Amino acid sequence: MAQRSRTLEGVVVENSFWQGRRVFVTGATGMVGTWLVKELLATGAFVVTLIRDADPQSELFRSEDYRRTTAVYGRLEDFATLERAINEQEIDTVFHLGAQPIVGVAHRSPLPTFEANIRGSYNLLEACRIHPDLVKRIVIASSDKAYGTQPVLPYTEDMPLQGQHPYEVSKSCTDLLAQTYYHTYQLPVAIARCGNIYGGGDLNWSRIVPGTIRALLRGERPVIRSDGTFVRDYVYVKDIAQAYMTLAEQIAKPAVMGQSFNFGPESPLNVLELVDHLRQIMDCNHLEPDIQNTAQGEIKSQYLDTTKAHSILNWKPHYSLVDGLAETVAWYREFLAYDAG
Repeated sequence: MAQRSRTLEGVVVENSFWQGRRVFVTGATGMVGTWLVKELLATGAFVVTLIRDADPQSELFRSEDYRRTTAVYGRLEDFATLERAINEQEIDTVFHLGAQPIVGVAHRSPLPTFEANIRGSYNLLEACRIHPDLVKRIVIASSDKAYGTQPVLPYTEDMPLQGQHPYEVSKSCTDLLAQTYYHTYQLPVAIARCGNIYGGGDLNWSRIVPGTIRALLRGERPVIRSDGTFVRDYVYVKDIAQAYMTLAEQIAKPAVMGQSFNFGPESPLNVLELVDHLRQIMDCNHLEPDIQNTAQGEIKSQYLDTTKAHSILNWKPHYSLVDGLAETVAWYREFLAYDAG
């Protein structure tokens, strides 16, 4: 297994596994994709990124990490773009993170969400299937949302995937498609089902962590779209980047290939509790939350059992909630100061 030494200020990596390996990352301008690219570059990987929109505010561009990657511009919905990237760049490892990631957007516009998340996933899997001489490992980013509403919590990997609302269904389908390609074509794939991921670089302000931090920095009351009692896992983006890489490194093992793994902190809390943590970290206890109770298409309670990841992959999150949130707040302080000019 790969060896890494870590500090709270960052991750210092010594890992020959990734040195020179040709890696394709979809969703590279998203929050998780950005931090995964950083990790891969730090290990000496040759990184190819799929970019739909060259957003200058994305951490991939602000950090200029994109200059150290080979960029393929295109959409997941375009099979030819994906196949060309894999073939011409001689891709060995694929991380499929690309998706329309916002529950509210999916609720308002299900068709483009289905096109990106479902068509995009089977396009990517098929492009990998027709190049078995190249692609040796594929990590698919699923979600705890793929489980839908379950009568018993926490979610375990053997529970059925039964999303009901548009975003949940798109993740259930992505997950099932990956399983199909493994069981039918023996594609070397593994699936990551993560809790709510937070961290610097998330510019989807409707999400609770970046939206709350921005409001507090502006001296405004943070908005809670639900009633505040919805329960979630919150896991730091750097821990998830490491989880994806660990999964890829071990995918050849019989206990890993074709399998799904939950990744989360096993310490669920409700939205009000999360907002209170941020108010305390930012010394903004005087700014009471604005509870609007207008959320649609959201599951009331979700959290994960991560025993399988612990026992098979030897993975555990490194960051506590407070440490992860503190780093995240620091990132947004710098970003929003820069953004304000």
